[in-house]
Amino acid sequence: MNSNKYLKMRIALIICTFKRASAVAKLMASLQKQSRYLDEIIVVDSSPDDETERLFIENKFPNTTYYRVGDAYRGLTKQRNYGIEKVSHEIDIVSFLDDDILLEPDYFEKIIQAFKKFPEAGGIGGYILNSGKKWNEHKGDNVRFNEFFIDGWKTKLGKRHLFRKILGLSPDKQPGKMPEFSHGYSIGLLPPNGKIYPVDFFIGCAANFKKKIFKEFSFSEYFEGYGLYEDMDFCLRVSKKYPLYVHTGAGVYHYHEPSGRPNHFKYGKMVVRNGWYVWRVAFRNPGIKAQFKWHLITWVLILIRLTNMFAQPKAAFYESLGRIYGWLSLIFDKPLVKD
Repeated sequence: MNSNKYLKMRIALIICTFKRASAVAKLMASLQKQSRYLDEIIVVDSSPDDETERLFIENKFPNTTYYRVGDAYRGLTKQRNYGIEKVSHEIDIVSFLDDDILLEPDYFEKIIQAFKKFPEAGGIGGYILNSGKKWNEHKGDNVRFNEFFIDGWKTKLGKRHLFRKILGLSPDKQPGKMPEFSHGYSIGLLPPNGKIYPVDFFIGCAANFKKKIFKEFSFSEYFEGYGLYEDMDFCLRVSKKYPLYVHTGAGVYHYHEPSGRPNHFKYGKMVVRNGWYVWRVAFRNPGIKAQFKWHLITWVLILIRLTNMFAQPKAAFYESLGRIYGWLSLIFDKPLVKD
């Protein structure tokens, strides 16, 4: 396909939100600074109050349509599917941003360039710039045990991955690729070098897909409410048919707005149960060794989370309790994995 078509590709952005009016206001301000403005912005708000609605009544943002939905459509996956139904026929790319995201001014310009470079791509993800990791360019010599090295860059391993490395339980694939035992490296361990990497999954808070794939795929409503790992589930299913990539030069800032999040026990339970679910989406029948490693790593991560009780006594305790409950529940009530 020629470049002119890509320069003219029409983009629709879907923003799903719940009780985060101030965060949405900041995101909308960030969107006004884009070097490539959007052809369509669809806001799907499931808030029980009218604060977010007032934002869009009092401010007229170009190409923006606001929808307020009730209980029937409340929850991230339901709201995303609702938004997809509202996308105009002539749109080429459907993008998603969490409501607590801010963008580099050239984010959408970079995304279009990536689709131009990889026309076969089903989706291309953005890259979080404020993950807290400090990267240094490196030749590859004298890489310490507590460091992660990739493609000429290195950074320190977090506590979880360092402990797993000590135990010989490190992922055996590059960031963004799913090992047979799951528990892989996130795309946050791709270096900030501006390159585009093939992946099996990317972050849902900054995701972009060809509109055509939504004729075949929708977000699973198994992930009700907060929807932890719903983005990984969707990407893993799409990646079986269409290549996916992450553009490390398409930068966003994710500020993890505290409002609208589940309690710590529920979150911990979702980490384990939803983690099991997406593992089985990728590998319906993993080998015995992979199954053993999944359960072992799950317990290693529970123990590591418990060590945080010194700094976060309430949060770490209840999240760990939720993880233990989630693991025990798998013995009697495994999630039903759908195609």
